[in-house]
Amino acid sequence: MLFTFCTSAKAQLFVVSSEVTSDLLLAPSLGLEIVTGNRSSVSVNALITNGLLGKDFKLTAIQPEYRYWFSGRPINKWFVGAGAIGAIFDVKHKGKVYDGYGFGAGITYGYVWNVTERLSIDFHSGFGAFFYTRKEYFEQDNYDVDYTENGVQRANATGYYLLPTRIGVSVSYILK
Repeated sequence: MLFTFCTSAKAQLFVVSSEVTSDLLLAPSLGLEIVTGNRSSVSVNALITNGLLGKDFKLTAIQPEYRYWFSGRPINKWFVGAGAIGAIFDVKHKGKVYDGYGFGAGITYGYVWNVTERLSIDFHSGFGAFFYTRKEYFEQDNYDVDYTENGVQRANATGYYLLPTRIGVSVSYILK
Protein backbone atom coordinates (compact mmCIF):
# COMPACT_ATOMS: atom_id res chain seq x y z
CA MET A 1 0.00 0.00 0.00
CA LEU A 2 2.78 2.44 0.91
CA PHE A 3 4.68 1.92 -2.31
CA THR A 4 1.51 2.43 -4.40
CA PHE A 5 1.10 5.90 -2.91
CA CYS A 6 4.73 6.92 -3.31
CA THR A 7 5.02 6.18 -7.03
CA SER A 8 3.43 9.53 -7.90
CA ALA A 9 5.36 11.53 -5.28
CA LYS A 10 7.97 13.92 -6.71
CA ALA A 11 10.19 14.36 -3.66
CA GLN A 12 9.99 11.18 -1.67
CA LEU A 13 10.99 11.21 1.96
CA PHE A 14 11.20 7.97 3.91
CA VAL A 15 10.94 8.22 7.68
CA VAL A 16 11.65 5.47 10.21
CA SER A 17 10.21 5.90 13.71
CA SER A 18 9.77 4.23 17.05
CA GLU A 19 6.96 4.90 19.52
CA VAL A 20 8.75 5.91 22.73
CA THR A 21 5.67 5.45 24.92
CA SER A 22 5.10 1.84 23.82
CA ASP A 23 8.83 1.09 24.03
CA LEU A 24 8.79 2.19 27.68
CA LEU A 25 5.91 -0.23 28.31
CA LEU A 26 8.09 -3.06 26.87
CA ALA A 27 6.06 -3.21 23.65
CA PRO A 28 8.59 -2.47 20.88
CA SER A 29 7.29 -0.65 17.83
CA LEU A 30 8.56 0.30 14.42
CA GLY A 31 7.06 2.71 11.91
CA LEU A 32 7.67 3.68 8.30
CA GLU A 33 6.28 6.86 6.78
CA ILE A 34 6.45 7.90 3.14
CA VAL A 35 5.72 11.40 1.87
CA THR A 36 3.16 11.20 -0.94
CA GLY A 37 2.66 14.90 -1.77
CA ASN A 38 3.17 18.49 -0.61
CA ARG A 39 0.69 18.08 2.26
CA SER A 40 0.34 14.32 2.68
CA SER A 41 2.08 11.21 3.88
CA VAL A 42 1.21 7.58 4.48
CA SER A 43 2.58 5.54 7.36
CA VAL A 44 2.36 2.10 8.87
CA ASN A 45 3.31 1.25 12.46
CA ALA A 46 3.74 -2.21 13.91
CA LEU A 47 3.77 -3.17 17.59
CA ILE A 48 4.45 -6.49 19.24
CA THR A 49 4.73 -7.56 22.86
CA ASN A 50 4.69 -10.76 24.88
CA GLY A 51 4.48 -9.01 28.23
CA LEU A 52 3.33 -5.46 28.80
CA LEU A 53 5.12 -4.17 31.94
CA GLY A 54 5.79 -7.74 33.03
CA LYS A 55 2.11 -8.78 32.81
CA ASP A 56 0.74 -11.68 30.76
CA PHE A 57 -0.35 -9.47 27.87
CA LYS A 58 0.36 -10.61 24.32
CA LEU A 59 -0.40 -8.13 21.53
CA THR A 60 0.49 -7.80 17.88
CA ALA A 61 -0.92 -4.76 16.07
CA ILE A 62 -0.52 -2.88 12.82
CA GLN A 63 -1.72 0.68 12.19
CA PRO A 64 -1.73 2.22 8.70
CA GLU A 65 -2.45 5.95 8.60
CA TYR A 66 -2.89 8.81 6.12
CA ARG A 67 -1.70 12.23 7.37
CA TYR A 68 -2.57 15.70 6.09
CA TRP A 69 0.01 18.40 7.00
CA PHE A 70 -1.29 21.93 7.60
CA SER A 71 2.12 23.59 7.18
CA GLY A 72 2.33 22.74 3.48
CA ARG A 73 5.42 20.67 4.18
CA PRO A 74 5.17 17.03 5.30
CA ILE A 75 6.86 15.84 8.50
CA ASN A 76 6.66 19.39 9.88
CA LYS A 77 4.39 20.97 12.52
CA TRP A 78 0.62 20.24 12.79
CA PHE A 79 -1.18 17.34 11.13
CA VAL A 80 -4.44 15.42 11.19
CA GLY A 81 -4.64 11.75 10.25
CA ALA A 82 -7.10 9.01 9.47
CA GLY A 83 -6.04 5.51 10.26
CA ALA A 84 -6.97 1.91 10.83
CA ILE A 85 -5.84 -0.71 13.30
CA GLY A 86 -5.71 -4.49 13.25
CA ALA A 87 -4.69 -6.49 16.31
CA ILE A 88 -4.38 -10.01 17.71
CA PHE A 89 -4.34 -10.27 21.49
CA ASP A 90 -4.17 -12.74 24.40
CA VAL A 91 -4.58 -11.01 27.76
CA LYS A 92 -4.92 -12.42 31.26
CA HIS A 93 -6.40 -9.95 33.73
CA LYS A 94 -7.85 -10.58 37.19
CA GLY A 95 -8.35 -14.30 36.60
CA LYS A 96 -9.95 -13.91 33.16
CA VAL A 97 -8.53 -14.62 29.72
CA TYR A 98 -9.33 -12.49 26.67
CA ASP A 99 -8.04 -14.14 23.50
CA GLY A 100 -9.04 -12.80 20.09
CA TYR A 101 -8.60 -10.28 17.34
CA GLY A 102 -10.00 -6.92 16.35
CA PHE A 103 -9.95 -4.08 13.88
CA GLY A 104 -10.91 -0.45 13.94
CA ALA A 105 -10.55 3.05 12.58
CA GLY A 106 -9.93 6.45 14.05
CA ILE A 107 -8.55 9.94 13.69
CA THR A 108 -5.25 11.34 14.93
CA TYR A 109 -4.08 14.87 15.62
CA GLY A 110 -0.51 15.83 16.34
CA TYR A 111 2.55 17.98 16.06
CA VAL A 112 6.04 17.17 14.78
CA TRP A 113 8.97 19.09 16.23
CA ASN A 114 12.06 18.97 14.02
CA VAL A 115 15.09 18.70 16.29
CA THR A 116 17.61 18.56 13.42
CA GLU A 117 17.31 18.29 9.65
CA ARG A 118 16.78 14.52 9.92
CA LEU A 119 15.67 13.91 13.52
CA SER A 120 12.20 14.83 14.79
CA ILE A 121 9.83 14.17 17.66
CA ASP A 122 6.18 13.39 16.88
CA PHE A 123 3.53 14.12 19.53
CA HIS A 124 0.15 12.58 18.66
CA SER A 125 -3.21 11.63 20.07
CA GLY A 126 -5.96 9.62 18.40
CA PHE A 127 -9.43 8.33 19.10
CA GLY A 128 -11.53 5.71 17.33
CA ALA A 129 -13.68 2.60 17.40
CA PHE A 130 -12.25 -0.90 17.88
CA PHE A 131 -14.41 -3.92 16.99
CA TYR A 132 -13.42 -7.27 18.47
CA THR A 133 -14.17 -10.99 18.46
CA ARG A 134 -12.71 -12.90 21.35
CA LYS A 135 -12.82 -15.94 23.56
CA GLU A 136 -13.50 -14.74 27.10
CA TYR A 137 -13.29 -17.17 30.00
CA PHE A 138 -11.91 -17.70 33.50
CA GLU A 139 -8.41 -19.19 33.70
CA GLN A 140 -9.67 -22.33 35.51
CA ASP A 141 -12.42 -23.02 32.92
CA ASN A 142 -12.07 -25.97 30.59
CA TYR A 143 -12.37 -23.77 27.51
CA ASP A 144 -11.42 -26.49 25.03
CA VAL A 145 -14.55 -28.47 25.96
CA ASP A 146 -17.01 -25.75 26.97
CA TYR A 147 -16.65 -23.56 23.87
CA THR A 148 -16.12 -26.07 21.10
CA GLU A 149 -18.54 -26.61 18.25
CA ASN A 150 -17.87 -29.51 15.85
CA GLY A 151 -14.27 -29.65 17.08
CA VAL A 152 -13.65 -25.92 16.50
CA GLN A 153 -13.26 -23.40 19.30
CA ARG A 154 -15.72 -20.54 18.92
CA ALA A 155 -15.67 -16.96 20.15
CA ASN A 156 -18.10 -16.15 22.91
CA ALA A 157 -17.78 -12.35 22.95
CA THR A 158 -18.02 -9.70 20.25
CA GLY A 159 -18.48 -5.97 20.46
CA TYR A 160 -16.67 -2.68 20.20
CA TYR A 161 -14.94 -0.08 22.29
CA LEU A 162 -14.57 3.65 21.73
CA LEU A 163 -11.03 4.28 22.90
CA PRO A 164 -7.73 6.01 22.25
CA THR A 165 -6.18 4.41 19.18
CA ARG A 166 -2.92 6.37 19.17
CA ILE A 167 -1.49 8.36 22.04
CA GLY A 168 2.19 8.91 22.34
CA VAL A 169 5.51 10.35 21.40
CA SER A 170 7.61 8.99 18.53
CA VAL A 171 11.20 9.62 17.64
CA SER A 172 11.63 9.77 13.86
CA TYR A 173 14.62 9.76 11.54
CA ILE A 174 14.34 10.92 7.91
CA LEU A 175 16.19 8.59 5.55
CA LYS A 176 15.42 10.54 2.33
